Amino acid sequence: MKAELPPTPAERPERLAIARMSTNDIPEVTRIERASFATTWPADAFFNELSTNKLAHYFVGRLEGRIVAYGGIWVILEDSHITTVAVAPELRGRGLGEAMLVHLLDRAIERGAAWMTLEVRESNTAAQSLYRKYGFTTVTMRKGYYSDDNESALVMWAGNLKSALFRNRLDVLRARHERAS
Repeated sequence: MKAELPPTPAERPERLAIARMSTNDIPEVTRIERASFATTWPADAFFNELSTNKLAHYFVGRLEGRIVAYGGIWVILEDSHITTVAVAPELRGRGLGEAMLVHLLDRAIERGAAWMTLEVRESNTAAQSLYRKYGFTTVTMRKGYYSDDNESALVMWAGNLKSALFRNRLDVLRARHERAS
């Protein structure tokens, strides 16, 4: 029987470095957008979110300097909304989307949000599972929400982000994720 040792720090893959999205990041973000979604945001939509929407907060995740993920939220008083999250298709399943989700939750909480909502394709069970792990529940369905194929969206909410219970859950899940990555 062969013993599996945890990787040494030098063998571990680089952690996702998350920073504010800049207009210089838009070409790489739109590349991931086109590879990820049938109906995509045009580059000028990202530009407008970054330059004119004071409620919007967008981030990119880099591995070895290359943008491989992005995500965005709107924070309106105590409400927050995840507008988009994507990971380069060739890097999915490595916890990068989870790292971005944790970052978005942290930023929303920092800005005073007590609630967070999002829409997710009814067929995207992997994303739904991740969101449930972080306390989101399905509250309704939007029939025919996606214009490319008329698929319905589940509307999911996470509430009471300011509570000690939610923050403890987030801290435990963050630590577990960091140990695994």
